This record gives sequence, C-alpha cells and structure tokens, in this order.
Amino acid sequence: MIWHCDHGAAPFESGLTQRTWPLSSVTFASCYIYSPRAAGWLAGSSRELCDRVKSSDPLWLPRYAGFVYRNSLSNRELAALFARDAVLVPVPGSARSGETPWAALRLAVALSEVGFALRIWTGLRRRYAVTKSATAPSAARPTVQQHYDSFAVTRATTPVHRVVLIDDVITRGRTLLAAAARLRAELPFADVRGFALIRTQGFVDHIEHLAEPCCGVVRWGGGDARREP
Repeated sequence: MIWHCDHGAAPFESGLTQRTWPLSSVTFASCYIYSPRAAGWLAGSSRELCDRVKSSDPLWLPRYAGFVYRNSLSNRELAALFARDAVLVPVPGSARSGETPWAALRLAVALSEVGFALRIWTGLRRRYAVTKSATAPSAARPTVQQHYDSFAVTRATTPVHRVVLIDDVITRGRTLLAAAARLRAELPFADVRGFALIRTQGFVDHIEHLAEPCCGVVRWGGGDARREP
C-alpha cells in the first residue's frame, strides 16, 4: 500500500547550511553489485541487472525484490532494517517530482508487495531538477549540498517514526546522504536509514559475485559523501 503525502500542504523549508548539517552519517544495506567498467561475463550481467532495475523491468524487478525478502529471513541486519514499523520512502530521481512513478518508487512497491508489506510514503520530493549523475562527468555531478537544497519534505498525514529510504543504485552516496539529512531536518526524532538494491564498484577490474548482501555507511566528511564499503 502506498502511503501518499498530503500534496495540499506546503513543503518545509529549513534553510540549513553545511555548518548546521543535520547528521554526519547514514547506514544503508545493499544486495547486488554493479560494475560499469570491469570485464567478464559477471560484470556484464551486473550491467544488465542495473539496466533492468533502472527501467523497472516488470519481469525482473519482482525477482530482485524477492531475493531481498528471502535474505531478510536469515539476515538479521536486513530483518531489522525492514521491521514492521518501518515506512519506505523512495528517493526521487534527478528530475523534478511529478505524478509519474520513478525507479525507486517502483522498487519500493515491489519490496512491499513481495512480502515486507510495509507502507510507502512519497513525502520526499524534488523541488527542481538536478544534473543526472549517471550521464554527467565527475566534476559536473551534483554535490551533497545541491541534492539537499533540491529536496523538500511534504507533511505526512500520520506520524513517521522509522524511515527506510529506498533507492535503486548507490554510488558515492551523495543522494542518499542528502535525502537522509533533509528528512532528519524535518523529522528530527525519526530513525532514518537507507536501502539501495545495487551498489556500484567503479574501480575494480573484475567482480566475483553478483549477489553480495552487505550493510554499510555513508559519512559526511570534508564537504562530500564517503561510502563504506
């Protein structure tokens, strides 16, 4: 069930700057590996996986979501992340938010329907578009601050205490950290964590596994995001 935000309410504006950054890190979980440069059939399969998820392939997306759910039955970290009191909040894409579903929202729906049965709240919105990181040179990709400034949170119709930000792919973690910071600024008592189905391994020659569940952290340091692992 998608728990829609109250579109009639005005977005919050916090006016925060880097000197008053709302949080220093956000924990996240991930289940698959994607390598944009590595050679070999497994790396090629990772690129196919990424394409399928980004295009919300109706055949494959439920399968990937099912893999996450099955792993949560034996993985304590995943089970704790997707606890029954959690609310799934899809991270907006680079475009200004509208009524058209985006990849992270479709992933959140697939995760909820496959077995987690959690509420989905589309309360995090993009006030204006930012440069799309996947197709931009490194120097032109949006910073954490730019992502943060472009986000807004609309008023929820019921209380939100535990949030799991849902994204399709995490690379450096700038978007996830900015999204978590924006939510924390407006919901200071909420437990905010993240889940990205795929994590990028950009500087490796080969990968040994396609499915590799892990838990990690994105830290705020030196004005930028730093993902571990």
